[in-house]
Amino acid sequence: MAVQISPSILSADFSRLAEEAKAVQGADWLHVDVMDNHFVPNLTLGVPVVESLSRATDTPLDCHLMIEQPDRWAPAYVEAGAGSVTFHAEAAAAPVRLAREIRAKGAKASMALKPATPVEPYEDLLPELDMLLVMTVEPGFGGQAFLDIMLPKIRRTRELISRYGLEMWLQVDGGVSADTIERCAEAGADVFVAGSAVYGADDPAAAVRALRRQAEETTAKAGWARGH
Repeated sequence: MAVQISPSILSADFSRLAEEAKAVQGADWLHVDVMDNHFVPNLTLGVPVVESLSRATDTPLDCHLMIEQPDRWAPAYVEAGAGSVTFHAEAAAAPVRLAREIRAKGAKASMALKPATPVEPYEDLLPELDMLLVMTVEPGFGGQAFLDIMLPKIRRTRELISRYGLEMWLQVDGGVSADTIERCAEAGADVFVAGSAVYGADDPAAAVRALRRQAEETTAKAGWARGH
C-alpha cells in the first residue's frame, strides 16, 4: 500500500491560495477543509473556492466536508473539481446512497468519523467507500494536538479493511506531524493529512517529502502491511 500525503490548505495563507497550492507540488492530494459553522464551530470555504483551486493546481483535491446535509451538498464538490469527497458519518442521512452518487460522478468516496464515533457500526458500509477518515482531533480547527487515544481505533479499522480484503485507504487527519506520523503509520494509516507541519515549514515541499519518508519507512516494518 503506497503512502499518500495530503497537505491541508487550512494551514496555508488564504490570501495567496494558488501559490500555496503550488508550494506543495509532489504531494498526492491537496486537502481542502469545508466547514459550515453548523456541523463544526468554524466557517471556511465552499464550492467557488474549490473551483478556483482546481484550476490553479494539478494536485487532485481531497475535499473534507465538515458540514450538515452532505447528502445535498457533496455532489457539487465533485462537479467543482474534487477528486475525492469525504462526508461525515454523523451528518449523512443516507451514506451508502451518497457514496454511490459521489463515485458515479467520478470522484473517490470517503467517510469520516469523529473521535467518539466507533467504526464497527459502519463495517458493512466499507465496500462502498474508497477511503475511511479517522479524525485524530475534534473537527473544526487546525493546529490541535494529536489524540493518541485514536491509535487503537486506527488499528481496529485497519483490521476490518484487511479482514474483508478491501482495496481502500485509511486516512488520518489532525495533529499529524514528524512527531506523530510514525505512530499513525504503524497503526495502519496510509493517507496522512498534515497542515501546520507542512505549511508552517520553511520549505513545504521538503516537509512533504520528509513526512512521506518517515511514513514509508515505518510502513515497511509494520505488521499490518506485510501481507500487502
